[in-house]
Order: sequence, then structure tokens, then C-alpha cells
Amino acid sequence: MQGEAALARLGDVARESAPYRGMVRTALGIIQEEGFLKLWQGVTPAIYRHVVYSGGRMVTYEHLREVVFGKSEDEHYPLWKSVIGGMMAGVIGQFLANPTDLVKVQMQMEGKRKLEGKPLRFRGVHHAFAKILAEGGIRGLWAGWVPNIQRAALVNMGDLTTYDTVKHYLVLNTPLEDNIMTHGLSSLCSGLVASILGTPADVIKSRIMNQPRDKQGRGLLYKSSTDCLIQAVQGEGFMSLYKGFLPSWLRMTPWSMVFWLTYEKIREMSGVSPF
Repeated sequence: MQGEAALARLGDVARESAPYRGMVRTALGIIQEEGFLKLWQGVTPAIYRHVVYSGGRMVTYEHLREVVFGKSEDEHYPLWKSVIGGMMAGVIGQFLANPTDLVKVQMQMEGKRKLEGKPLRFRGVHHAFAKILAEGGIRGLWAGWVPNIQRAALVNMGDLTTYDTVKHYLVLNTPLEDNIMTHGLSSLCSGLVASILGTPADVIKSRIMNQPRDKQGRGLLYKSSTDCLIQAVQGEGFMSLYKGFLPSWLRMTPWSMVFWLTYEKIREMSGVSPF
């Protein structure tokens, strides 16, 4: 969110003067100004989101792979089918989880508002849901859903497609078996690819979801995700789309590893075939 060029349109009062730059200095600044636990700001709606999002995307992807598209007789699953399945799974999972993602993003920005001397908007997760619902109705809970599902499509194309493809390539073409080593290597690859594909969409999604809005709920900075993309590149340069890539990768990689290792273990304990 730092250095957002579009804020200049709202005047000098709204223009940002970021007190710190980069992942480490940002983290230290949050700890010094707001306290260590503020690094977990928004964790509750984040958990709510993943219950809906991860459940939706995994069920959708496996249904598409096993029922709609189907594997070949030698258990080979073509890359193009995996790409389409991953993107569709991300779209469906994220659309269902958009309200929780909206609350998470807005709650995570409360610290920034505090530093700028602005009043805090929410007292907690349930107050945030109630306030957004009261101000924008049911439709308000899906604010920013278009860039959100665009991001989810790219992230899941990186995560699901890469994990599925790398894992089965290793099992079929190397001495490695379908075990924790194969799962770990596949998840490392999926976390990296998901971060590369998803960071630009994450920047755009976060800016659209957190932009100030008028009384009708319309954004004051961006008309669409395309408009946000153009303004970011023109005002801040192409690499502005990769702001936050390092912390995104450092978040995505361990998350991907924990998720896939846990998911495969739960399938094994439940007597279900490996993913």
C-alpha cells in the first residue's frame, strides 16, 4: 500500500508519507508503533476466509480433475487441464470467501489509519462485518470481488497446478515415491510460482478493497482493476506491481508447505488416495 500514487488525487491531506519502507523496516515499525501482536492483525477473519476458501477450491479442483476433465488411463493429467482447473477452483473458492477477505484487508489497514491520525473504523471482526453490511448491504460484502477472483485464479494456477504437476512428474519420472519428501519439494515449487503470479493481482486487489468510498459505495480512486493497474504502472512504475513480493513469498512458501503436507497426511489417515 506504500507510495500509492492515486492518493494524490484526494489532495495533500490524504497524500501518504510512509514512515518506513521494505519488509524488515515495516515489521519493526509496526512493532514499535503498535506492538508485537499487531503483526497478527486480521488473523481471525483470515482463518474464517481459509475455512471457506481452501475448502471450496480443493473440492472444486478435485471434482474437475476426477469427474469433469478426467485423467488419462496412465494417470497422466495434461497441464492445460490442470491450469484451467486451478483457475476455476480459485475463482469459485475466492468468490465464496470474499466477505471474510474484505474484512481481513480493512482490519489490517487500521494500524495505518492510526499512524495517520485517523479514527479507527472497527472494534473487532464482528463489528467490521456488521458495519460493512449496514453501510453497503449484502453487495458491500462483495466489494472488490473482481480483482479478488482474478488474484485467486492466478495464485491457484500457481499453487494447485504447480503442486499437482510437479508431484506427479517426480513420482512418474524420478526414483522419488509419493511421500513427504515429494510433497515438500512440490509445495516449495508451488509457493514460489503462486507468489510470482499472484503478487501483482494482490497489490491491485488490496488497493481496490481498501480505497475510500462515497455514500453509494463507489470507489473514489479506481473505477476497476484495469484502472488501478494503469494508475499504478503510470504513477509508480511496473515494479510497483511487485511491492511486497518478498514478504508474500516468505508467507506463501511455508503456508503452502504446511497446507500440502497436512492435507496429504489427513488423506492418508482417512484412507483416501493421495492427491
